Amino acid sequence: TQLGGALLPFGVLVVGLSLILLAMVFRSIWVPIKATAGYLLSVAAAFGATSFVFVEGHFADALGVTHTGSVISFLPIILMGVLFGLAMDYEVFLVSRIREDFVHHGDPHHAIESGFVSASRVVVAAAVIMFAVFAAFVPEGSATIKPIAFSLAIGVFVDAFVVRMTLVPAVLAKGFTIIG
Repeated sequence: TQLGGALLPFGVLVVGLSLILLAMVFRSIWVPIKATAGYLLSVAAAFGATSFVFVEGHFADALGVTHTGSVISFLPIILMGVLFGLAMDYEVFLVSRIREDFVHHGDPHHAIESGFVSASRVVVAAAVIMFAVFAAFVPEGSATIKPIAFSLAIGVFVDAFVVRMTLVPAVLAKGFTIIG
């Protein structure tokens, strides 16, 4: 119960910190709002997938899950903390490169395309490495480690490939400014 009570304040602290720090870095309110919304989407997807497998038991046999019905109580805190760091790294890599190109050339659509192409290699490499590390613990890990590894693998995958590599450029292309 103490850990459950700490989840909301921890979540508010993480979200608030991301809003403040990204607003300072990019001198824009839209970048931090977009980044935070993407982070929350990634966390929700990871929680949902973890619950689907480890609580409800779907695909449990395929993943070698022998115990279903509950997960370790500190999983949400670990997931939110680790995924926050990774998601904000991916965001800063991607949006910094896009902003840099925009400052040099002034064309937002060219900046999104050029910045995305150059930054995407770093984000993809980092995400594939982290996904592989976390996913490696799922088939052979202990009952305690499996749900943590699974949730982190799903969270990294969704954040890097759905949120940062798909939604971020799409949202920026629709007119949100990346300059202050």
